[in-house]
Amino acid sequence: MEFDFTWIGLGIAITGYFIGNGLGNFKNLNSNVVGEISGLFDQDDEHELIKENDVHLHLDISKEDAKSLIQDHPEVPHIIINNTLYYPKAPLRAW
Repeated sequence: MEFDFTWIGLGIAITGYFIGNGLGNFKNLNSNVVGEISGLFDQDDEHELIKENDVHLHLDISKEDAKSLIQDHPEVPHIIINNTLYYPKAPLRAW
C-alpha cells in the first residue's frame, strides 16, 4: 500500500513541477510565437462574408456612398446565399 502512495505522490510532484515551469515561461513568450498565433486569426479574414448593409463599415464610407458604389459597379465581387447578398471581405478590399 505504501508503494502505491509513493508513486502517486511522485506523479503529483512531477506534474506540479511541469505546470509551474510552464507558468513561469508564460510571461516570456517570444515575439515570433505571438506573431504566429495572431497570424492564425488574420487568415479568417479571407473567408469572412459581409452583408450588404454592413459594406459601408468595412470600407469606411457613408451608407449612401456604399449603395451608389454597389449600384454603379455590378462587377463588385459578391455572393448570393438564400436570396441575401454578401460580399467577401478580402476581395472587396482588394477591389
